[in-house]
Amino acid sequence: MQRRMFLNAGLATTLHRRARQLQAAAPPNIILILADDLGYGDLSCYGSAIPTPNLDSLAAEGVRFEHYYSTSAVCSPARAGLLTGCYPTRVGVPGVLFPTDTKGLSLAQTTMPQVLKTRNYGSMCIGKWHLGSQLDYLPTRRGFDRFFGVPYSNDMYPPLMRDCDIIDPAPRNDLLTTLFTEQAVNYIHAMAGSPFFLYLAYTAPHLPLGISTRFRGKSGLGPYADCVQELDWSVGQVLRALTDKGIDQDTVVLFTSDNGPWYLGSPGQLRGRKGETYEGGLRMPLLARWPGIFPARRTTQVVATAMDILPTVARLAGAALPSALLDGVDVATLLSGQVETVDRPPFFYFQGWDLQCARLGPWKLHISRKNGYAWAPDPPDGCLNLPLPAPELYNVVSDPGEDYDLAPDRPDIVADIRAKVEAALPTFPPEVHNAWIDTMNRHVETTPAGALPVLRKT
Repeated sequence: MQRRMFLNAGLATTLHRRARQLQAAAPPNIILILADDLGYGDLSCYGSAIPTPNLDSLAAEGVRFEHYYSTSAVCSPARAGLLTGCYPTRVGVPGVLFPTDTKGLSLAQTTMPQVLKTRNYGSMCIGKWHLGSQLDYLPTRRGFDRFFGVPYSNDMYPPLMRDCDIIDPAPRNDLLTTLFTEQAVNYIHAMAGSPFFLYLAYTAPHLPLGISTRFRGKSGLGPYADCVQELDWSVGQVLRALTDKGIDQDTVVLFTSDNGPWYLGSPGQLRGRKGETYEGGLRMPLLARWPGIFPARRTTQVVATAMDILPTVARLAGAALPSALLDGVDVATLLSGQVETVDRPPFFYFQGWDLQCARLGPWKLHISRKNGYAWAPDPPDGCLNLPLPAPELYNVVSDPGEDYDLAPDRPDIVADIRAKVEAALPTFPPEVHNAWIDTMNRHVETTPAGALPVLRKT
């Protein structure tokens, strides 16, 4: 009993000290690094055979999340959720934007750099934007002071831009990672001494793979692994720049990916890939480091989402949150080790306007599914979103592969999550309700759990 009381007292002292450290810390620089189509299982600190020493050191010196989620399994909506703290369906980006699209991220929505600007942060977006390529939707019109990068994916033949000007109409894909890294290092050197937000969104390892000469064949595991190793090297260059300028202790570094792997890459033990609402499409690596504030070598199974980053960064910077509804929650005290968990509502998995799944605690409920696989030819009756013959329930902590449907054994959990989904639907735009109604009005054949639904012929 005395030993337990001693340990509890020690824990209370530690938590109190961390709370004081977080409260007393000056607003940090923020570097948010985003990979493109990097899978949950593509880093060695997440079990990959690909050596990623710089990212592994980031994990060793900070917090590694095992249950962090993007807001979408495809590019544009994933970025919309990350920069706004909202589900993409709320901010006008339900799916991938193309060069011919005339719209983008809602102009009424407050973005992360706009939040930080109220605390006198400078900001720069380097790399892939993909939230609207028309002038009004470019980064420097959405809160960033500067932009160097491409307006959309590297498979869409993007130009290279500086702010709102095209500086190269056809940049070499194999040089983009190096170019973005050089710009990031230059920006860190130029901004040292002033608070800054750097959003470094690489095009790698999205197909077509862009690998510079020095990294081709380096991994011995093929071109995809070479590309990941160049990405890891780039993160190392960014970390070195912080050390060189003496601001390593003053900077929060976050690393994640926008969605799961496409044809190449590994989702680890997770089922599914890019474009799908199985875990492999949306569960991503997340590494977070702030020396002296975030505990080192900490791994957490707490659910976190891309929408949490905006409110968390705002808390760390001492900035006020936007007045509009946010779907993310502040996880600053979780990162600093003051708390072991956070309360949150269910997390919803969208595919376009379709709400297909919801996660609450360890439980994930599948309610609807497309009748064709992502990136495969459409079935004869079109790629429709259909209700499952019966909802499927998976414990994605003990069953990350979503292999064992527990719905028949836990009807109480099915009913609870389903009720929370239906209660949340009215808070979303009409397109979400209409898609839900259309889906639920379709009749399907009886198929096994885990199978694609089949439209019943009338």
